[in-house]
Amino acid sequence: MLQRRPNILFIITDQQRADTIAAGGNPVIKTPALDRLCRDGVRFSSAYTPSPECVPARCSLIYGRYPHRTGCFSNANPMPSDEGTLMQRLTEAGYRTHAVGKLHFTPDIAALRGLQSREIQEEVGVAGDHDHYLAYLRRAGLGHIYDAMGPRGEMYYIPQPAQMAAEHHATNWVAERSLAFLREQPADEPFFLWTSFIHPHPPFSPPTPWNKLYRAALMPPPHVPEESAFLMTHINRYQNRYKYRDQGRDLNLFRVMKAYYYACISFVDYQVGRLLQALEELGQLDNTLIVYSSDHGEYLGDYNCFGKRGMLNPPANIPLLARWPGHFAVGQVCDTPASLVDIYPTLMAAAGIPRPEGLDGIDLAELAEGASADRTVYSQWSQGPDALYMALDRQWKYYYSAADRQEYLFERQQDPQELRSRAGLSFTQGDLRRMRERMQGRLRDDGYEEPLDGDGWRLYDQPRMPADPDAGLLIQDPSWAVPFQHIPGYSDAD
Repeated sequence: MLQRRPNILFIITDQQRADTIAAGGNPVIKTPALDRLCRDGVRFSSAYTPSPECVPARCSLIYGRYPHRTGCFSNANPMPSDEGTLMQRLTEAGYRTHAVGKLHFTPDIAALRGLQSREIQEEVGVAGDHDHYLAYLRRAGLGHIYDAMGPRGEMYYIPQPAQMAAEHHATNWVAERSLAFLREQPADEPFFLWTSFIHPHPPFSPPTPWNKLYRAALMPPPHVPEESAFLMTHINRYQNRYKYRDQGRDLNLFRVMKAYYYACISFVDYQVGRLLQALEELGQLDNTLIVYSSDHGEYLGDYNCFGKRGMLNPPANIPLLARWPGHFAVGQVCDTPASLVDIYPTLMAAAGIPRPEGLDGIDLAELAEGASADRTVYSQWSQGPDALYMALDRQWKYYYSAADRQEYLFERQQDPQELRSRAGLSFTQGDLRRMRERMQGRLRDDGYEEPLDGDGWRLYDQPRMPADPDAGLLIQDPSWAVPFQHIPGYSDAD
């Protein structure tokens, strides 16, 4: 008797650091559902994003290729228009494919890209009438809430309780719609469900009572090594500015941020627990490959930085968990470098689909069994004058900032907290050269030579920070919500 192909549940968060799972060693956060996935499967402790920003990371995920091969380097770049997404392959192979939540496809945010159907909840409602979550809020009598995920702009990094009850929160809505999909599926037909939570992406806005789960005074302060100023690249200084975070440090505020950030993750964890319970009740849990990850991390005040767009561990190191009894070991921690580009070949192998040509990743099941133990993974953000490039293996992390014309090198075993770069040491010049050549060689072998100049990096004009301390501040008022800001006699007064 032929074995039925497994269902696939892919759960992704937005902007979640790797060090936010209790079973992964965090003594503060509460994540019982994620801890269960760790106990029942494999945790990939050295998983890194192919790009520390939403759109390029997700593009690499669904096409299985690094940014220098997709041509999508930042949120400003469109995803490729050609076919070949992992969702299309699964649809063609007979899977019922569906997604719920934020996918952040560009340029068409409501695109299916191979999915048969999706229910949309994007972070600022840019999908307009296509945003099913905003439509849900209107039907629930909550249409007056026009910053559904919390006010941005000046409030982007100000922790804030959600404006709606937990039952109406986007995190809960994504879970409810995912549960509805699971319960509608025939028991004898395989499905692929992509459940995508926007949290813990800022604004950090958990609902009551989750906003009081962690208290600021009990939160550890940010990780700020003495050499933090040296480790801050141009993009860090730039985004600290536009996120209103470069006008002084407030440790109490930083601890509130962490408390609310953790609360957002615990609320997601609660929903993951509901999904696991539903699969168990449906008798489908052990016949479902469950993969959990995030697109990138978040500095959260570490190194005096905020946001993503960096190659240090807070924004670059991501959670990656896999559970499928009989195919992934129980309770294993795999420290071989892994990447979001590995998810595509993993799902193809699980579904029995021949590996498509041109993928950059490795089946995570093979990786957990010891394959490619000496592999290197890569990451890139942006292109041209402000780009970042990273190559990482078991021992070394190398990255280069074009804007700063600066290389960084960390010995991962001896300096796991990334306290000090070793790029300038005479003792490590051989290692620096080897990792540089590996990074540049990968780009060259794939025909991407734009950032290269002979055997070195191309030297661009270096961007500068504007002198005006208010230049470039983030606004991000959704165009569909601007009419709500009109206050007769006040906002229109001369």
